[in-house]
Order: sequence, then structure tokens, then C-alpha cells
Amino acid sequence: MKRTMMSLIGAAAGLAAVTGAAVVAAPDGAAKAAPQSGTRLPVQRSALLCPAPSSSEVSDTTYTSFAPKGATEGAAVKKGTAKLVPAGTVKDAAGGGDASGKSQKDGKGKGKDGATEGAGDSGTLTVPPRDTKPVAPLQEAGKPVTATTDAAGAPALVGDADGTLAPGWTVQQTTSVAAGSGRGLSGLSCTAPDTTFWFPGVSTDRDRQDYVHLTNPGPTDAEVDLELRGRDGALSGATAEDITVPARTTVTRLLSTLTSSPTTNAALHVVVRQGRVGAAVQVSDARLGGDWLPPAADPAASVVLPGIPKDATSVRLVAVAPGAADADLKVQLATPTGLITPAGLETLHVKSGMTTAVDLKSLTQGEAGSLVLTPADGGSGAPVTAALRVTRGKGAHQEMAFIPATRPVDKRATVADNRAKGGTLSLVAPVKGKDAHVKVTASAGSEGGTPVSKTYTVKGGTTLAVDPPRPQGLKGSYALTVEPQAGSGPVHAARTLTQPMGGIPAFTVQTLPDDRGSVVVPTTGQDLSLLND
Repeated sequence: MKRTMMSLIGAAAGLAAVTGAAVVAAPDGAAKAAPQSGTRLPVQRSALLCPAPSSSEVSDTTYTSFAPKGATEGAAVKKGTAKLVPAGTVKDAAGGGDASGKSQKDGKGKGKDGATEGAGDSGTLTVPPRDTKPVAPLQEAGKPVTATTDAAGAPALVGDADGTLAPGWTVQQTTSVAAGSGRGLSGLSCTAPDTTFWFPGVSTDRDRQDYVHLTNPGPTDAEVDLELRGRDGALSGATAEDITVPARTTVTRLLSTLTSSPTTNAALHVVVRQGRVGAAVQVSDARLGGDWLPPAADPAASVVLPGIPKDATSVRLVAVAPGAADADLKVQLATPTGLITPAGLETLHVKSGMTTAVDLKSLTQGEAGSLVLTPADGGSGAPVTAALRVTRGKGAHQEMAFIPATRPVDKRATVADNRAKGGTLSLVAPVKGKDAHVKVTASAGSEGGTPVSKTYTVKGGTTLAVDPPRPQGLKGSYALTVEPQAGSGPVHAARTLTQPMGGIPAFTVQTLPDDRGSVVVPTTGQDLSLLND
């Protein structure tokens, strides 16, 4: 295996750096109306954070960086620049620096070989202790750049992009672990910094190791609070306040050290009181393998969880109602032929401030599907958010992945690191009677290939799971961009990536929320109240 790391360029499209305020999707998927005199422009700056991938000595991680072509078409945007550089690492208070429980530093800012990690700003990430071979940076939109490392303890990455590479820029981090706790395939679309995150589906049980990774891209320290909730509300003692995340540094916390009450189906709330951070939860299970649990969409009255594989052998739903009112939800599965109600689960009651978990077992019955939660008749419409833990395989040959609630695709969404084999794209139109019309573009390959586009129609109330289009003459990996067409109903999307590993059906699922790569800029003198509500 080659021990190399790239000089990555890119950033997930966050809402940043254009004059004016952004018009973004509301939590329930309905976009706020922009004043007619406003102009939609691409963002000019964005940020991205990739957590430390693995400490395993038998792991391989691939990074794929991509910016969609045409994202700045018609706009006066300067040529883009972007980079990702290593972040410093702070030892976990419980004695571990990552999901293995191993510290990546000696407490004095030094790595295993004595070299200072996170120093410098060259844009080239070096991974000790052996030869490093930087990969040429991303030169243009429309063609992905990849790099790999098999170094145990590779650092977290912090990055930003501007100009033509900022809108829609994405980086996929995919790690295969051959053996040990957490073995299998783990994937994550690197996240943009924010100030609040919900993670339904975390666990503090003895069989699990769940680490939250907090990464601060800013020039000053961030202050973060953590809170865990279970079926009876806040877990005993499960609050960590005033966690300092130093500038351009990552901090991890093992969730089980926050409470003396082991809980299988919990929800983690991350609140940033000063600054902004990126957050993701790394899950490791001796029996079910491991994967990343990304943050769920903001709490809303309706929730969509797309992309349950057709061969799922077990599905567990964890929902949390963070508001002051209980939530009563209608539970439906969007199948290839329509919406159905899972047997014995017409409605779900979620108490205020608490979590509710339901084992849906082999929910899909051999057909791909997506879970749709909407307010039950007579329900309060209280906001909720949720996540699914999905398992494939049986006995000792099982692997798990997570599907968090996700925002609809408004203008565009992208996922990188698609391969010639082992990929499935799921598109769900959750509203009956409102068909979705979606253009899917396969980019050029990282090592060659011509882009290809295909348009799909997804009948309202159904899930369409397809082998995604592939570039002609594909060499390497490629990106998929999803764009709803004029007159389309709401659509949510997810990508499943599979990779058999010694009889284990290893897989990972990434949702495709809207990339928020554009903002509406008001005209001079315009009342901004409609934009800032």
C-alpha cells in the first residue's frame, strides 16, 4: 500500500463571503421566498472539515475532492483557490485521541515521530513516518482529484476555498479497515462548520465506542457544550460544558465517559457558544463494524431519511423531539411503487426532550426504500430529527452504516468517490402527487473519462434506486451531481457505496443535501428582513 497524502483543494459549500444574506431551505424543505429584485449569485468562499480518519494499522483512506462544473456560470467570479491542511490534535480527556482510544499526541503538540502536527500552511499534508508524495492540487471544476493514505493516526484536515471552486465543492473521505473493532467501510462527506448539531443514534453502551470529533477552522478558540439525551430525557451527568477547541485544531470526546448511565439509543446535541466548528461522530462496534454518523438535518415537522438498501437485514430508527411539545408522527416507507405503512407502526410518539427508538427489522423486504416521517393527523407538528442505523449481512458477517435525516436538494447536490462498481443512487420524492424531475451528471473520471448526464423522473411518494450513470471511458473515480429540473417536486437523495471484504458486505451511505452553493443578494437599499427571518 502506498503511504501518500494529497495536497487537497476544496470546501463544502457553506453560506459565506458574499455581500448580503442567503436564502436557504427551511427545515421543512420549503424555501423562503426571495424578493423579486434580488439576484442569486454563487458563494465566493466556503469551508470544509475532515475528521481524523482512523488509527488502525490495517486501514486505507481515500480522499476525493471535487467542484461541480458550471456552478459559477454567468457570474463574475475570480479563478478559484482552495486547500486543506492538517489540524492540530488535542488528547481526549479520557485518554484517547480517536475511536481506537489511542492518543495521537504526547500532550505537547508532537506526533508519534516527534514532528509537530498541524504546523505550517503550505497546503501540502505530510503523513509521517515514511515517504510523502503530494498530489497535484485541483486545477479546474468538473474533474475530481484523489489521494490515499494508509498511515495510522492521519490528522484531521481544515480547509477553505474561494472563487470558482467555492460553490458546491465537496470532499469525500472513505476508509476501509481490514480487521478489529470498527472493521468495514466508513465514509463521510466532509462537513462545513456550524454552531449547532444533532446526532440521533449515538450510544454510550459498553458494546460501542462513539467519539465525537470537533474541529475548529477559525483563527481563535471555539467553546463547545455537549449534551446527551435518552428515552427519559437528559442522561445522568451527560453534559460537558466549556470544551475549548483551539484554533485550527481538532478535539475528540468518548461519549461513554460523559455519563454513568449506559444508553443504546441516545441523541447528542452539540452547541457552539463561541466560534464555529465541524462535528461528526465516529462509531465503532466489535460485532457490527464501524462508520461515521454525520449530523442530521435541523429539527423540522417532517423528516426524510433516504437510501435504505434493498438487502438491509436490520433497520433501527432513533428520533428526538428537542422542542417543548411532544411529536406524533405518521411513519411511511417510500418504496419503488408508493408509500406504505410498516406493519405495526402506523404512528410514532416522541416525547418532548427525549428520544424514541424503534427496531424496524428487515423493513425493505428486498426493495430499496426511504423512510418518511410526517405529522400524524391531529398531531402538534412539533419539530423532530432522526437517524437510521442500517445493517447488512448476518451473524459474524454484518456491517452497519447510518442514514441521518437530510435536507431536500433545492438547486444542486454532489457526492464524490463513486466507482465503476458498487454504487447505488437513491432518489426519493416524498410527497404523493408531486413527481420529481432530476438531472444526474457523472463527472469526468479522476484519471480520465467523459462526463455523462441522464434525467430521471421519480413518481411522488416513491423511491427510485438506480445504478448511477458513469463517465464514458471511466478511469479512476468520479462525482455525481444531482439537480432538480424546472417544475420538479421536492426530492431527497443518498448514495450507497459497497465493497465486499472477506465475506463481510461492507458499505457506507452518504446523503446528498443541497450544497447551498448560491445566495440571493438584495438590491441596494432593499429591506433585508425577509432574508434574515
